[in-house]
Amino acid sequence: MATTLKILLILNALFFLFYGFQALFSQFMIDEFKRFGMTDPQRRMTGVLQVLGAAGLFAGLNFPYIGLLASAGFTAMMSVAFIVRIKIKDSIAQSVPSLVFMLINMWLMVTFFRLL
Repeated sequence: MATTLKILLILNALFFLFYGFQALFSQFMIDEFKRFGMTDPQRRMTGVLQVLGAAGLFAGLNFPYIGLLASAGFTAMMSVAFIVRIKIKDSIAQSVPSLVFMLINMWLMVTFFRLL
C-alpha cells in the first residue's frame, strides 16, 4: 500500500474514531442527532459503528478484506449522512464534509478491493 494511501487511511480512521466517541459522549453531538431527527439508540449505534469501523480501517493495513468492509460501511454511512443533511436543509458548508468522506471511503473501498 502506498504511503499516501496509508496516510489518508490513518487520518480517515482517526477522524471516525474521534467522531464516534463524540457521538457517544458529547452533549453537542447528542443535540445534533436530535436535530437530525435521530433517536438516542441510533446515535449510540452510529458512534459504536464509527469506532468499530475505524478499528477496521486500521486492521485493513494488514488485512485488506477487513479494510474493504470498513470502508464500504463508511461509504454507506456517509451517503446516508449526506442525504440527512440535505433533507433537513443544512447549508452546503454543513453538508459537504459528509460528501467528501463518502468519496474518500469509496476510493479506499475500491483500493482495498484491488488488493484482494
